[in-house]
Amino acid sequence: MSEAFTPPFDVRLMNMTASALLALFGLFTLAALVQWAAHHRVFSITSIRVSGQVVHNNVPTLRANVTPRLAGNFFTLDLASTRQAFENLPWVRRAVVRRVFPNRIAVELQEHQAVAYWGAEEASRLLNNFGEVFEANVGEVEQESLPRLDGPAGQEPQVLAMYQALQPLFAALELGIEELVLSGRGGWTVRLDTGAAIELGRGSDAEVIARTNRFVRTLPQVTSRYDRRPDAVETADLRHADGYALRLRGVSTVVNESQKK
Repeated sequence: MSEAFTPPFDVRLMNMTASALLALFGLFTLAALVQWAAHHRVFSITSIRVSGQVVHNNVPTLRANVTPRLAGNFFTLDLASTRQAFENLPWVRRAVVRRVFPNRIAVELQEHQAVAYWGAEEASRLLNNFGEVFEANVGEVEQESLPRLDGPAGQEPQVLAMYQALQPLFAALELGIEELVLSGRGGWTVRLDTGAAIELGRGSDAEVIARTNRFVRTLPQVTSRYDRRPDAVETADLRHADGYALRLRGVSTVVNESQKK
């Protein structure tokens, strides 16, 4: 049986040196190719393809606003900063950016869907369907009338959820919510499209909704006693334990002098 042949040390050293030099040459070649690609004009970004929701923005305007902010080519472009550049534009909620070989980028946009104004009357902020506040030109809102919601910072989703729960209750009486406010102490106030102001009080969301539901169910019966409709309500206070206080247009509980006699 023959023994395995072991090359002399100088031969093995020469082989290892040759392998190392070959690997080093490969690295230098790769680096040169990367350097060439990073500066070659053929890989410069020449086109931006926009898809998705583009309602409040037009494609030429998007390209004009973002293109000057792009730095690098197909290989060196920072996708995160490019995405941020799109998301900084009005009405853009989310952008997904990807490279398209050899010199293009594709962008898919999701726009904000405004469902309410947020804040005080003079504020121009909007609330989207995810309960997120965003800045935009309110003159571009498509809906003719949006409710105004307000509350402490960070409570936007809760206020929106409460509006979505209460609106159908009042809609059953052909009434709409113009404004819903959550105070810093947790109290809810509603202003209807008739101008009526209703104090809903404090408590868990379930408690407030149940209290409002009882009010809406009994309101037609109460107003009919005074030959009035639910839209005659001026104010209502639901913070009482066993009922609610109510004021109706044209109905007074004050007894004048002639009635006393």
